[in-house]
Amino acid sequence: MDLQQLMSYVRAAADEYGMIDDDDRIGVGLSGGKDSLCLLSALHNIQRFYPKKFELCAVTVSLGFPGFDTDYLAQFCADLHVEFHIVETDIANVVFNIRNEKNPCSLCANMRRGALNNALVSLRCNKSALGHNRNDAIETFFLSLFYGGRARTFQPVTYLDRTEITVIRPLIYAPENELRSFVNANGIKTVTNPCPADGNTKREFIKRFVETQAQEFENFESKMMNAISELWRQDRYVKQV
Repeated sequence: MDLQQLMSYVRAAADEYGMIDDDDRIGVGLSGGKDSLCLLSALHNIQRFYPKKFELCAVTVSLGFPGFDTDYLAQFCADLHVEFHIVETDIANVVFNIRNEKNPCSLCANMRRGALNNALVSLRCNKSALGHNRNDAIETFFLSLFYGGRARTFQPVTYLDRTEITVIRPLIYAPENELRSFVNANGIKTVTNPCPADGNTKREFIKRFVETQAQEFENFESKMMNAISELWRQDRYVKQV
């Protein structure tokens, strides 16, 4: 996938769900993974010609794991001339030592989101851009279905009352394999996730399940995304009525 294709995915999602408005200050949650790096690249390039003018910055929440390389992320942002901020936290110690969580992902995610949103408020951002891609939407649907008994996934746009931040997910139409192709083709280095739970979670099990179904059924992921998009459209209609 080239930059034009990446931007077309982001533009399609932004236009469909009204993700970007004039005078927005958008903070990109930059984890160092391929998704957030692709998202920042796309928004930076779209910023030049998008009809609605917006500001952009990047925020990395450091969980406190040793060996997490933020120097590369700082240089990546500097090369794009994007404002970069690091939020230092003690989340790893709280989750794995103080709380000693057997299933740490939920608590970690909640604390990480809280740290990010608080930082965005202090930076005068009104939008938070997260790098969830098409596969994430599908996997979250099956996580909710299998473990919660509900047919739902995250929304493309979510308003947070407490912080008055609007969360947007501009990569929802971008397939994960194409994002991986983009970073490889452009020599973009991803920052390794130092979390000891990485690769051993319910989400990893669901990811393997989806990959198996995609091999078995033709256009499985596209069909799932069509169904999820219909859920989004229905939900948006209900909220407007």
